[in-house]
Amino acid sequence: MSGRPVEFSTNKPGHPSEILAIGTSDVYSVPQTMQIIRAVEAMCTKGFRRLPVTDPGTGRLRGLVTAGDVVDLMGGGSKYNLVKVKHRGQILSAINEPVKEIMSKKLDTVHPGDELPDVVDRIVMTKTGGLPIVNGDGLLLGIITERDVLQVLTSFKSASLVEDVMTASPHVITPDETIQGAGREMTRRHFRRLPVVSNDVLFGIVTAMDIMKYVGDGTIFEKMTTGSTEDVLRVSVRSLMKGDLMTTNPTVNVGDAARFMLSKGVGALPVIEDSRLVGIITEYDLVCALQNEL
Repeated sequence: MSGRPVEFSTNKPGHPSEILAIGTSDVYSVPQTMQIIRAVEAMCTKGFRRLPVTDPGTGRLRGLVTAGDVVDLMGGGSKYNLVKVKHRGQILSAINEPVKEIMSKKLDTVHPGDELPDVVDRIVMTKTGGLPIVNGDGLLLGIITERDVLQVLTSFKSASLVEDVMTASPHVITPDETIQGAGREMTRRHFRRLPVVSNDVLFGIVTAMDIMKYVGDGTIFEKMTTGSTEDVLRVSVRSLMKGDLMTTNPTVNVGDAARFMLSKGVGALPVIEDSRLVGIITEYDLVCALQNEL
């Protein structure tokens, strides 16, 4: 593999920090007291998979709310206890709790002076999808994500193919799986997405963002008759699947797959061969494949 140096200063002139130039320095954050439902609505409206939580007065980072945290709350894992125990299974009252109840407090962060290869290594090692950028006082300065890094890495040429880095024979669910069941699988297996397959035919892909949007766009309230979690999350995942399904094949170059993924704004591509699902490739997989080029 070979590549050319990337002039980061041409991307965002005036940035003294390479990491801030690559990532996002104009970060939307919320206070710990914001209601979960309001934070989720903001994430859905702005298309964010993660939302920093800061002190309004100081701007110091206190936590991070992700689509995965919301999936966990909706029956996926330990955060479901907020619904099950404190609110006796009533999800409507639980999502009016403050975000501090579900945010992740133990965070991996980077600093503006960190070198890009080190930051990429951290993203690969932690598998977090995005790292807040803070200064020595814990003040939130920005955030850098897998997608930001991938934008840079697509400048390099790669000899690897999709089949070299994809997850083969991925874990799948059926179209009849419930939203709660899908969330439980995502949380337990630390997946952000699951292909939906029936009789060896790929129906679509369900992501943590899809489940979060079920809450954030108000669909959950349309399905509600009693307010209980079981009532609104027993709906099948087929209701979450969109019409457009982007795929790739095993012999596509990883650089081309990365550029296609970025152009479509998706975080993963099912890999199809002879009309069968043979794997899945994600932004994380592509970052791993290209990180040694830095």
